[in-house]
Amino acid sequence: MWRDTVLVAGKDLRIEARSKVALSQVAPFGIVALVLFAFALGPDRGLMAKGAPGLFWVAVLFCTVLAVQRSVSVESADGARDGLRLSGLDPAGLFLGKSAAVAAQLVVLEAVLAGGVILLYGAKVEVPWLIVVSCLLGTVGLAATGTLYGALSAGIRVRETLLPFLLLPIAAPVLLAGTRIWQAAMAGGTASDGSPWLRLLVVFDAVYVALGIVVYGPIQESA
Repeated sequence: MWRDTVLVAGKDLRIEARSKVALSQVAPFGIVALVLFAFALGPDRGLMAKGAPGLFWVAVLFCTVLAVQRSVSVESADGARDGLRLSGLDPAGLFLGKSAAVAAQLVVLEAVLAGGVILLYGAKVEVPWLIVVSCLLGTVGLAATGTLYGALSAGIRVRETLLPFLLLPIAAPVLLAGTRIWQAAMAGGTASDGSPWLRLLVVFDAVYVALGIVVYGPIQESA
């Protein structure tokens, strides 16, 4: 399974490295979203800093939808999905590999968006490690859920509009927990201030990673 995970993740990341869609399209989209949020909040720097945690995660969710749609479209072209089914690769390895590739792209995008939040909104982070841990845990959850629901919508013509409808409500715990942890980190809170939300992210990640490993194969067969 782990060998298949590395093979699939490497394939997707090589495709992305050649196309540069994440850097040339998805990252600029996230930055533009942050700029528009800044215009909507007005010139009050205090209000912008206060809203920064939630707006960061909303931008991350938007970017996740685009990254997952890109991941799904790669498999939809030229019968690639059928080729993967016939390749003999472990379905669990397929799921983990595609999730890992999406997660790697999200980590880069989140670094760009975090810099944008700090520069545009004047957000001051007092406990950086809380931010890092929340982003890593949130990334795992978003990548796992995005890959799972991307597979569910892959065989449907309206997958571009169906995927956000499926994914965004399910990702609400990540948005809530990530926002609360960012607020604690910006307020100079201790680990105890963010620990309940970190535990929520850990449980969310564990549930969806396990669910994806179990059901990804049947979903691929029925798509």
